Amino acid sequence: MVDVGGKPVSRRRAVARASLRMAPETCARLSELPKGDAVAAAKLAGIMAAKKTSELIPLCHPLPLTHVEVDVEVGENSAEIVVSAEATAQTGVEMEALVAASVAALTIYDMAKAIDSSMEIAGVRLLEKTKR
Repeated sequence: MVDVGGKPVSRRRAVARASLRMAPETCARLSELPKGDAVAAAKLAGIMAAKKTSELIPLCHPLPLTHVEVDVEVGENSAEIVVSAEATAQTGVEMEALVAASVAALTIYDMAKAIDSSMEIAGVRLLEKTKR
């Protein structure tokens, strides 16, 4: 791991996004799939994933997250997932935001795969990284 012990503690924030393309019929059914409400499950899965990031990514520092928010906007033929993660720490929270967005997208994919085999996860990216 990189030694961040000499860095000052500061307020860190990162925002990441993931897109999930799917059939319009799938978008219309996301809250009532056979496995349940995919949007609600994705929000919870994203938060849980952010908290487990250092266990999933080798050499990633465990961080004391102070806030994680997962927003899912369902459109006509896609679901857009935007995650913001915050911590007061010596290193950034971009990996937590990216992992949360990815796992939220994978959760929707898992829950809807039985009704839509054409889904595609795309555009997982960091939108913003700040420290104060």
